Amino acid sequence: MAKVILLNGSPRGQGCTATALEEMIRVFEQEGIETEMIQIGNQPIRGCVACGYCEKNGKCVFGDDPVNEVASKFEEADGLVVGSPVYFGSPNGTVISFLDRLFYSTAYSKQMKVGAAVVTCRRGGNSASFDVLNKYFTISNMPVAASTYWNQVHGFTAEDVKKDLEGLQTMRNLARTMSFMIKAFEEAKKTGGYPEEETAVFTSFPDGK
Repeated sequence: MAKVILLNGSPRGQGCTATALEEMIRVFEQEGIETEMIQIGNQPIRGCVACGYCEKNGKCVFGDDPVNEVASKFEEADGLVVGSPVYFGSPNGTVISFLDRLFYSTAYSKQMKVGAAVVTCRRGGNSASFDVLNKYFTISNMPVAASTYWNQVHGFTAEDVKKDLEGLQTMRNLARTMSFMIKAFEEAKKTGGYPEEETAVFTSFPDGK
């Protein structure tokens, strides 16, 4: 069975971000997609320190938070949804620290895993935060799922979000699109395989010119 990992980047387990993700989970279940929601926003997650440990050992040097645990689940998953509240016009700093380490420390291919960012705010900052999160997918050859509006909901509380009918509709359509993409990619893999992925060239201009 296909599986999607959903990361709740809010420190509140039942807040606005969780409400948006739960709306998606209901659709995933209808589509026969297994889900697991993992709350990371309330964890003491430090940023990457560029120590190089992961290059030699295949995992992050910091093993006292969920990064390595999620990394193994992400490898087996078919899709990843990252949900974050907006803090000062950007995603939650905990989410950024988590994703920096998750994507940098995992050497396995993420090709054709479907990615989706979900953001929530009271009024402004959603679009900028949405853009930041999507860049983790597009640098990793992960197709990004779209919906009928940018993947965002508005509200100060979970009850507010439940009144954002267009936002919840966007979440449901997003989950349907992700489900379709995951199933279609799996069928395509069986018949023709995934596109060739070149990785030999790494431009760094080491000669300083």
